[in-house]
Amino acid sequence: MLDAAQNALRLPDVRRKILFTIFILILYQLAAHVPVPGVDADLLEQAFAGTGGFGEVLNLLSGGAVRNFSIIANGVYPYITASIILQLLIPIIPRLEAIAKEPGGQDTINKYTYFLSIPMAMLQSIGQINIFQTQLTGGELIPGFQSDILVTATVIFTMTGGTMLAIWLGERITESGIGNGISVIIFAGIIAQAPANLFNLLQTSFVFNLLSFVIITIITVVVIVYLNEGVRRIPVQYGKRVRGNKMYGGQSTHVPLRVNTAGMIPLIFAQSIITFPAIVAGFLPSGGVGLWIQDNLGGATGFWYWALYFVLVFGFTYFYTSVMVQNQNLGETLQRNGGFIPGIRPGKRTQDYINKVVNRITLVGALILSLVAILPGFMEIFLNLTGNTAAASTFSQNPANVIGPSGLIIVVGVVIDTMRQLEAQLMMRNYQGFLN
Repeated sequence: MLDAAQNALRLPDVRRKILFTIFILILYQLAAHVPVPGVDADLLEQAFAGTGGFGEVLNLLSGGAVRNFSIIANGVYPYITASIILQLLIPIIPRLEAIAKEPGGQDTINKYTYFLSIPMAMLQSIGQINIFQTQLTGGELIPGFQSDILVTATVIFTMTGGTMLAIWLGERITESGIGNGISVIIFAGIIAQAPANLFNLLQTSFVFNLLSFVIITIITVVVIVYLNEGVRRIPVQYGKRVRGNKMYGGQSTHVPLRVNTAGMIPLIFAQSIITFPAIVAGFLPSGGVGLWIQDNLGGATGFWYWALYFVLVFGFTYFYTSVMVQNQNLGETLQRNGGFIPGIRPGKRTQDYINKVVNRITLVGALILSLVAILPGFMEIFLNLTGNTAAASTFSQNPANVIGPSGLIIVVGVVIDTMRQLEAQLMMRNYQGFLN
């Protein structure tokens, strides 16, 4: 691996991409320390402490921007939410489905996603401010936000502009750097907070917290690497074709179907959606439904939070896998190239067979991914049942404050995807890759 790293840095174009990616990530971290105009720093610290685990999760995913109430406190999650909404609407609205199938249609869908990200960023900005404001017993987090229309507009437009800046930085990484830009932005935000959070974690219950962190980290990394590399190979036979005096085709190969086709995308989607109810609750009157949502879904702890998180990860794994398999259209592609699965008729029968196999292996992948994601929830429930409520409270928050299984899944997934891209760059130049 060290030789592969040296080879990557030795190639001018690959080195340029790596350095450009690092430069963009530094810009993102600098922006994470630029506060929104007018924020009272003392009241912000008080409000952040009152949000408990929910504020820590938001802060972790934004790369520390929420604790500073930075201009990019929303991170890139409004864009992810907009992307989810459009992906759900494409099969429902015929016009969107027709656009998606047209040449260059994906660029149009991406443009719609950018447009939809703007109102989603505005909504999330107001929701976050309301959540923090409800934690204060006196004073205003941003003086004049609720009474002065100019202050309100300035704050909302600033935070929305910060979100679009974060999205733009991610797009620059995708175009000129290494890896998927949005995923790399999230990855960098998680990693940037890990050292300080680990230090804070070990200040109390050192042995217990250290063992918990090490065990969860090792289990998560091993399971996710094994899951990401697992494939089901479907045998494919290509028919022989005679052209002139030469015979072509006739070889046997296989189609690799990954157990976890969706990678870490379901985790990113689930993290984006699970914070949404608490943000919406910030618009509701105190008490009633809003209070129940904040108590049960706004603390990164408790049965209902982990149950919803499990359902979201499981559902998004199936949803994103279905979208990817549908876009590939393997049945038609094999038939067009003269390939067939032995014992299966080409065309629709082949596609139905592939869908059936994908659904079966995705069930295993989605279940494992969901169980690993809610591992802190199992530990929290176990400790509560054994009567160790203090340790349960500590454990339910601290793993999320460091990285946590969900963050680790995202980190491992991004690292594997990035290494594959670097390996492809090296293999094109006859160098040995990272994964060999």
